[in-house]
Amino acid sequence: MAALVFCFAATTYAAQDPFASQSFGTPEADEFLPVDQAYKQDFLFEPGGTDAIFQIAQGYYLYRDKLAIYRIDGEQKTPLTLALPAGENVWDDYYEKNTEVYRLQLEVPLTLPASTGPQELEVHYQGCADAGLCYPPQVRYFRLDTAAGSAAPIPAPTAGTPARANSASAAPTTGTTGTGDLTLPLAIALAFIGGLLLNLMPCVFPVLSIKVLAISHAAQHGGQRRAHGWAYSAGVVLSFVLIAALMLALRAGGEAIGWGFQLQSPWLVAALAYLFFAMGLSLSGLTEFGARLMGIGHNLSAEQGLRGSFATGALATLVASPCTAPLMGSALGYAVTQPAALALAVFGALGAGMAAPFLLLTYIPALAERLPRPGPWMDRLKQLLAFPMYLTAVWLLWVLGRQTGSDGMALALGGAVAVAFALWLWPRSQWHWGRGAVALAALLLALLLLPQLSTMRAAAPQDSDYWQAYSAARLDDARNAGHPVLANMTAAWCITCLANEKAVLSSDAVSDTIDQLGVVALKGDWTNQDPEISQLLARYGRTSVPLYLLYPAGGGEPQILPQVLTRDGLIRALNAAAQQGERATAGTIDTPAADGAPL
Repeated sequence: MAALVFCFAATTYAAQDPFASQSFGTPEADEFLPVDQAYKQDFLFEPGGTDAIFQIAQGYYLYRDKLAIYRIDGEQKTPLTLALPAGENVWDDYYEKNTEVYRLQLEVPLTLPASTGPQELEVHYQGCADAGLCYPPQVRYFRLDTAAGSAAPIPAPTAGTPARANSASAAPTTGTTGTGDLTLPLAIALAFIGGLLLNLMPCVFPVLSIKVLAISHAAQHGGQRRAHGWAYSAGVVLSFVLIAALMLALRAGGEAIGWGFQLQSPWLVAALAYLFFAMGLSLSGLTEFGARLMGIGHNLSAEQGLRGSFATGALATLVASPCTAPLMGSALGYAVTQPAALALAVFGALGAGMAAPFLLLTYIPALAERLPRPGPWMDRLKQLLAFPMYLTAVWLLWVLGRQTGSDGMALALGGAVAVAFALWLWPRSQWHWGRGAVALAALLLALLLLPQLSTMRAAAPQDSDYWQAYSAARLDDARNAGHPVLANMTAAWCITCLANEKAVLSSDAVSDTIDQLGVVALKGDWTNQDPEISQLLARYGRTSVPLYLLYPAGGGEPQILPQVLTRDGLIRALNAAAQQGERATAGTIDTPAADGAPL
């Protein structure tokens, strides 16, 4: 009997020509293969049995310890015993341990029970590219008929069907779509909604308040309002795309970075603190410096005002990008696994969502009718809006202190004094070389302090309360000991993370539950770049924090918790994880990522 081979691209439901040529090229520096082109699943039917075959693109590899295959029979899901061949033994720089990987092709004999009808299989796997990208864990489903020697991919079971409901790793979650289930239209929709929600984040409010002031200047002129709206929107969308392009280029070059990476640079955090401090001083009336940037000067031309709106959009993007709103995580995790053009389309949709509310307001005629006419009240409003600028500068200095310690914060505060001195001296109506030269020297001094911050580092995070500092070794030790584990990946510049810390994770109810259940709580601080945390984020399809992983007792893959936590939901999940140990099986992966709703 001749062997039959069925080769599938898992995103389609039709078998390919078994004799079609399979040519896999090395990934370009700026582009990675979609996951279903990097790893193709085949089945080989021979008289002696059935084999599962993975065809792996050149320049990519598959993890041995992430492979698992289950047979689905009604409400039961039984793991198959796999006789895996020895793989290539490589050193994992991130986890600091040896691990086995497969390249080019892997053939796995399957031990299937005798059956007169079709059998359904659930295949789990995960792999990475040599160029630096790790794909999220993947799950694919197939229907095999060994008697007929045929196989076909089938859609994933929907939530609530027996196979999914009885998965060993299924934990109580209100999840939506994981990155493995996303399509481009859905990722764009999630990114757009996530961008809308970014406008509710505290880090964006100070910049939006400037635009409210600018639109008040133009309230009686509909054409000017709309022009401001479009200029601001262009600044937001273009800046999102440019930051994303830089991130993708650096990732393609092997850098372990994610979304919001710019605030992992202490000198940039300090520069932004200078900028917001200077804008606050300008709004307070110390100087008119920065009026063109903000687009709020009384004497600006229309062209200068539009440039200011564009610049404000860029500034809003710079300070908003470290924030992570609900629904963003899955969309951005999907984006970084796609070719550059598709990835940038998702990031562009994120920017469009953030810009949409302000643009919409400029097209509402009732807005102009409700706003008072320009007058002395605007000077008082302008002075009031200086205080959100100062508070933003304080927050950025606090982030800097977490990155560089008290010495770095003191250095930046000295630079801020130099900036204030320069603005106080800055010539007003007519340039004066004496005052101007001293002011420029003070600004130069403040700028020269910035490179010094890159050499400073705060002390390593210490254990506190019930939290232990995250490391891959600690995670492995806790899991090998059979403990449930809560892993919290956070950063000082992540507003969502800080809100969850104060409202949920630091509460007595959660602390008592963790203590009673013997949960090992690990906190990873991504305020500064940390390759271990970057690798963990990539493994679970995330480009930034927060990421909350709940590992069940006794083994098994983690449940990805929502980005917005609630106390009751987290406590229920902790109890379920503690009781799940005997049901968990190695290699089981929880694919839904509940970004869209609080737990």
